[in-house]
Amino acid sequence: MKKTFQTIHQRALPVIAVSILVLSLVVVFFTPHSANAAQITARSLTLQAGVTDGGSMPGGVVNHFFSFTVPTTGNVGSIEFLYCTLAAGTCTMPTGLVTTSATMGTQSGATGFTLVNTTNGAPYITRSAASITGGTALTYQLLAVTNPTTTNQTFFVRISTFASTNATGGATDTGSVAASTATQIVLTGTMPESLVFCTGGTVTTTLGVPDCATASSGAVSFNQLFSPTDTATATSQMAASTNAGSGYAITVNGPTLTSGLNTVTAMGASTTGVRGTSQFGLNLKANTVATSTPAVGIEVAPAANGTNYKGQSITGYNTIDNFKFVSTDSVANSANGGAGGTDAQIFTVSYMVNVPGSQPAGTYTTTLTYICTPTF
Repeated sequence: MKKTFQTIHQRALPVIAVSILVLSLVVVFFTPHSANAAQITARSLTLQAGVTDGGSMPGGVVNHFFSFTVPTTGNVGSIEFLYCTLAAGTCTMPTGLVTTSATMGTQSGATGFTLVNTTNGAPYITRSAASITGGTALTYQLLAVTNPTTTNQTFFVRISTFASTNATGGATDTGSVAASTATQIVLTGTMPESLVFCTGGTVTTTLGVPDCATASSGAVSFNQLFSPTDTATATSQMAASTNAGSGYAITVNGPTLTSGLNTVTAMGASTTGVRGTSQFGLNLKANTVATSTPAVGIEVAPAANGTNYKGQSITGYNTIDNFKFVSTDSVANSANGGAGGTDAQIFTVSYMVNVPGSQPAGTYTTTLTYICTPTF
């Protein structure tokens, strides 16, 4: 009889152990709102920039944009967004999170919802219950949510749909999304006071921008020998840009053409050229063909527009076919459209020489210096 009792007792032990194991499994997989709920798919949370703060800024007041697809066809009266530090299990709200100031943003797929934000970390949207077809993609935006304040912290939002209008009762569909705050990258750079100015026989562009690195030699020759029956011409170029608050002014400095003790008369007033007279002058215009004036020169390029291109030739040097030369005169400035900075432009300076038949022979030269002065 004793032997029989021991056999029965030994066989019963495995049965009891199995029962305990099954019970423990039930406990592990049971969580609130999840019983019989279907899994939400294609779900994401995008942290969007707010009015002043970047989307993932720790403690930033930003917008949270939810996108997901519900699998179940049926009435939906509310959708809860439960913010937790973990995707499952006991929900602990992330430190610093504030949802009580949030407002309803955009919504699509199923609309007519308003936001209830009375419980921090557990806002929900509500409407009169209406059916949503399974497989429908939904998007909802919560504005002015304050992110968790911990840097580089991953947090989760558990999304649940309910037939009720106040996020109570059993959830129809559930799913979680993850997001993270992130260290902001702060880039700092300094733009100093700037003046870029150069002169040369020619100045060209690189990728469409005037480039002083391309400036050629300043040794410039006239196009022909001086003659009382024709006008000799030459050109040089200069480029300028500045961020000076009052812009820049460019002056020309130097003597007239000279050969020993002999000179060519500088044109003290802006006027047209007259062949057979002693004249040396310049302007910054695209000149036309005329009896006493050659076709020489190019307009400033890019042309002044009063906004980012403000360089212009000025009185005395800005009339087509009229030339002048007075040392220290201003020939150009960046006042087109008012004071302020200007992007780079190329000025073409046109020179003309007329001489009488009695002009002494010789090699006539001058050294001109252009000075660009910005006012900051």
